[in-house]
Amino acid sequence: MNAFFARFARWTERISGRPVTFVVAVGLIVVWAVTGPLFGFSDTWQLVINTGTTIITFLMVFVIQNAQNRDTQALHLKLDELIRATKSARNGLIDLEERSEEDLAKVKGHFERLARTADCLEQELEEKVERTVEREVDEELAERGLR
Repeated sequence: MNAFFARFARWTERISGRPVTFVVAVGLIVVWAVTGPLFGFSDTWQLVINTGTTIITFLMVFVIQNAQNRDTQALHLKLDELIRATKSARNGLIDLEERSEEDLAKVKGHFERLARTADCLEQELEEKVERTVEREVDEELAERGLR
């Protein structure tokens, strides 16, 4: 059952994401709208489109969730491999998605502090570089007698 659903979900993802599928859906809506006068814009005529779109939307929720779960898992595995393969990376971050909300908040706070520190260091470095360049330009101008 799982293998069948996985194949069906992947097939549905590929088909539903194509421009031709969008055009077919718009075409169906146009046909439905054009047939309105033919059916006197009856409740049954309206029920057809409401029921059809509701059923399709309901089923697509599961297909989309399946695709998102698979994509997220693949992304995590790729990131885990990069973390594992990078010597300076922290291997403790590999299973971060499995941790509690409290643990995630702590890690996030740690990285926010690192970012603030990095911003301060970057600003200090930029100021030092700027002062050095200004000093070198002043010295060059002084040597040429332009200052």
